[in-house]
Amino acid sequence: MESNVFFENELTDWETVDDKIERKIVGYNQSIMMVNVKFKKGGIGEMHHHIHSQVTHIAEGKFEVTINNETKLLQKGDSFFVAPNLEHGVICLEDGLLIDVFSPMREDFIKV
Repeated sequence: MESNVFFENELTDWETVDDKIERKIVGYNQSIMMVNVKFKKGGIGEMHHHIHSQVTHIAEGKFEVTINNETKLLQKGDSFFVAPNLEHGVICLEDGLLIDVFSPMREDFIKV
C-alpha cells in the first residue's frame, strides 16, 4: 500500500476531522506517512497515544503542545518528536498548519 509518487496540493481535497481541523495525506508507504493538518484557532488535537513514532513541524501558527505531561508553547518553525505510545496532544492558539510524519504509516488514516 502506497500513495502516488507526486503530490499536487491543488488536486487533493482537505478531509474534515472536526469543525476546526482538516487534513491532507501527502504521501505514504508501509514505513512512513506525511500528513498536513490545518487548525483553526481553538482547535484541539485531543490527548492520545499510538504505536507510531511521530515528528511534527509547525509550518504556521502557535500551538500549546503537551507530550508525556510536559507542555510547551511552540510556533512557526518549531518542531516536536513523539516516541511510540507517549500521550500527546495540541491546542491551537493561532490558526496554523502542522506537518506530521509517522513511522510506520497510520493505516487508520487511509479510507478503503
